[in-house]
Amino acid sequence: MISFLDLKKINAPYETAFQEKLKSVLYGGWYILGKEVKAFETSFAAYCGAKYCIGVGNGLDALTLIFKGYIQLGKLQKGDEVIVPTNTYIASILAIIQADLVPVLVEPRLETYNINPDLIQKNTTIKTKAILAVHLYGQLAEMDVINEIAKQNNLLVVEDAAQSHGAFFAENSKPKVENDNVQAYSFYPGKNLGALGDGGAIVTNDSDLAEVLFSLRNYGSETKYYNDFVGVNSRLDELQAAFLNVKLQNLDSENEQRRSIANRYLTEIKNEKIILPTVLSQGTKHSNHVFHLFVIRTGNRANLQAYLLEKGIQTMIHYPVPPHKQKAFPEWNILSFPITEKIHDEVLSLPISPVLTCEEVSFVIENINNY
Repeated sequence: MISFLDLKKINAPYETAFQEKLKSVLYGGWYILGKEVKAFETSFAAYCGAKYCIGVGNGLDALTLIFKGYIQLGKLQKGDEVIVPTNTYIASILAIIQADLVPVLVEPRLETYNINPDLIQKNTTIKTKAILAVHLYGQLAEMDVINEIAKQNNLLVVEDAAQSHGAFFAENSKPKVENDNVQAYSFYPGKNLGALGDGGAIVTNDSDLAEVLFSLRNYGSETKYYNDFVGVNSRLDELQAAFLNVKLQNLDSENEQRRSIANRYLTEIKNEKIILPTVLSQGTKHSNHVFHLFVIRTGNRANLQAYLLEKGIQTMIHYPVPPHKQKAFPEWNILSFPITEKIHDEVLSLPISPVLTCEEVSFVIENINNY
């Protein structure tokens, strides 16, 4: 059986380094917001080309705290509207709601699955104050266009980068936080940079926002027992930070392995029943896509998934139900977003990870072509 994602195999090469970090944290006796969190925040900020990194409990908290931070700074007010793609994981929308803001759902491009910038302007009103751009499946949204729209309309831009660790625009040499944007990351174990538990981070160049966020994540407190804001308890775990700092050193090389596998899928899968993803990048490097997921589409997904499982290939569906059709949002259930609904009915994620062998990739390609 070719597993969709073998986390044991992915983390096995780090076992010795992890054991050393475990001993260091254990015997160091400082388990919350210690030197390991500080070291990772410094490393990840530098990696992302940002001045600040704020480690938090998970990716959802990262997004929610960004919006709450902007409210504290007076740049947002409760009830403001935030543009968000309909085709996204529910956390993107939950963050907006939990910050007492109003999500405005916008359809994606069918080809890329990311938000369609042409529809952002059409859905912008006097109540719109921010855009939440989601880099779904590992491909950056069209940030050049989105940033220009934001500039013209005086909107904040928040990037949900939970699936895009290490992605960057082709003309740049490394990841970089653009303009005044702020990015939210998740380190859920299955991510390209995954911890051994929950974890998240916010990266920004905004010193005022960073100052508020460092406080908000820790009960709204800068000095123990003195609380400046109504904060939360959402701190990146000391041990997870230590593990992440180990794995960060190999993120670029592991992303390149993902791109190599994706390039084989893109060039060698030849079946008229299969729709391959569109990658918007210059040349062949696909620098703006780190292929957290390799998502194909097909008209009879259940049949294809069953066929591949019978052949010994495990696949996943990301995601079976769009946010506006979830029971959690009954007020949206009557809405129609046909592009999003088509995507959620047809997508299937193929195995892709740094530990997938050439033989396994060939086996996947062969069986899809024979379908």
